[in-house]
Amino acid sequence: MALPQMTEDMSQSELERMVENATRASNFLKAISHEGRLMILCHLVSGEKSVTELERLLSARQAAVSQQLSRLRLEGLVVPRREGKTIYYRLADERPARILEVVYELFCSPEAG
Repeated sequence: MALPQMTEDMSQSELERMVENATRASNFLKAISHEGRLMILCHLVSGEKSVTELERLLSARQAAVSQQLSRLRLEGLVVPRREGKTIYYRLADERPARILEVVYELFCSPEAG
């Protein structure tokens, strides 16, 4: 996949859309740049998890996990679901999973070295 080329003859609306998209992409990358948030997303790739499950998987306190989930929710990366007193989270769409596939390939796979 080739990236589009910026040219001098781009319209003002094309430039504005590019800036808007760059802002959205930057916010997305900032949201996943924290180790705790990245690990939460990694765990959610395999399916919905409760806050308690995430605490156990991350060996983290509830307050820390909730803070990171709040940021991910604010950025639209996760969606909560309440069942009684338990809150479950899942990925909001495929974007985090697609990025995590690339991160895994580059940093975690046996071929990554």
